[in-house]
Formats: sequence, C-alpha cells, structure tokens
Amino acid sequence: MRAPAGNDPLTVELMDAMVSGRAALWKQCCRLFDVVKIVVRNDVCQRFLAIPGVGPVTALSFTTAIDDPSRFRRSRDVAAYFGLMSRRRQSDSTIDVQGRISKAGDADVRRALYEAASGLMTRFKCADKVKSWGQPIAKRSCHRKPYVAMASKLGGDYARAPERRHVLCRRSRGQPGGRGRRAHDKARKLLGAHR
Repeated sequence: MRAPAGNDPLTVELMDAMVSGRAALWKQCCRLFDVVKIVVRNDVCQRFLAIPGVGPVTALSFTTAIDDPSRFRRSRDVAAYFGLMSRRRQSDSTIDVQGRISKAGDADVRRALYEAASGLMTRFKCADKVKSWGQPIAKRSCHRKPYVAMASKLGGDYARAPERRHVLCRRSRGQPGGRGRRAHDKARKLLGAHR
C-alpha cells in the first residue's frame, strides 16, 4: 500500500488510517456474522436452512418476523402478512381487479424471501418441488413474477408446516465443496480478523 503513496507523510498517514479502519470494520462484521450463525442453530431456523437458496440471514429474519406460526390459519395469510399477495380492488358486485403485490409488512423479510426464491430458481440445479412449481410461471411471464410467487410459496409453506422437512437434492460425496468457506477464511486471515 505504501508504494503508490510515495514519500508524502500525509498520504501515508491517511492510507494507514483507512486500511486499519477497514480491517476493524471487517473484524466486527465477521463477529456479527458469527453471532448470526450461533443464533441460527435454533431448530426452526435449521429446518428453514434445509431449503435450497435459503441462507442464515434469510432464515433468521423470517423466523424472527413470524414469531409464532400458529397465529396464521392459512399459508396465504403468511404471504399477505409480508406483502407478497396481489392487491384486490372490488367495487360492490361488478369489478374484481387484481393488481401488483401490496408490499405491506416487513420489507427485509420480503426481500430475503425474494432472493432465496431467485437463488433456488437460478442456481439450484437439482429437482425441487417449489422450483418445479415456479418453472411454468417463468415460461409464461416475466422473470420477476415467478420469484415473487415462489417467495410467497416458500414463506407460506414453511410457516404453516414447521414440523415437515423440505426434501432437497443433497450433494453426492464425490463432488467437491467448501470453496465458499475457504474463500471466507482466507479473507478473514488477510484482514487480521481471525481468532
């Protein structure tokens, strides 16, 4: 870092302050992520993590927002709670218009469910019942509609059936894995955030 800064003491001091500030920020970020991983060890979060495309942040935000799944009678109620159901405008007995999603409720959970559905649809290569449910929607509409529909289905199905485990395609023993973990550990060591 000091080679591009040259011999200017002010520039060197600024660069040192920025690098040490970034390292401290990264260390705190890694600490928070470790806390999230500890909290996610909850049994309910673990069941949600078994769904492909769902990570620890999505599982934690969904579980804390739902709180008690028994308060929802139907899975559609969960989707409506997070604003993933379409708005309906009705006038007396003549017109019933369905519009865009209502976007009511927790925007962070809605965003996390949308990202999980997007990851399930685009990155997960094995057969999955939610993915196969969303593929016909993707063929007949734009790319966002199936993600919203799948996010609604993910949230609703999971909240209404917490005792049922989601069936997913597991990695075979011959496939390599853990590249993301190794890259994460390498980044932590480079920035001095390892323990």
